[in-house]
Amino acid sequence: MPAAEMTARLAFEPDRITVMGSKLPDPPYPAVHVWRVDGPPRSSLPLDDMILTLVERLHPYAAAIGDLAAELNRHEPENLATLQAVRFFTDEAPAADTPDRPLGWHLDRHVLDFLRTTRAELDVDEYGHDL
Repeated sequence: MPAAEMTARLAFEPDRITVMGSKLPDPPYPAVHVWRVDGPPRSSLPLDDMILTLVERLHPYAAAIGDLAAELNRHEPENLATLQAVRFFTDEAPAADTPDRPLGWHLDRHVLDFLRTTRAELDVDEYGHDL
């Protein structure tokens, strides 16, 4: 499904659209349209805060996202709705293990309900200082 159609169905403009396809005629690969909403670039926010920020932004559209994900999955089961969080540890980031911010991260019921409603998978990546 073209990203422009996804935008029209969701009535929400993405931050970025990516279209990838085959440059070789044999075997031909269909174009893949990626509809994307981004958080802060190269963020060092704690993961739970980063995820909650995106969930709050998308929450009004959760049911529509879930309906669209279900439809796309019926036609192309390998396509997924994914909430991806990428965290970069930097020197400016607060200490990870403090009394108010212990190591690890937490997803509350609100976030879990959002993931269920949107039929989204959660993909988390964390990168250290050297990247």
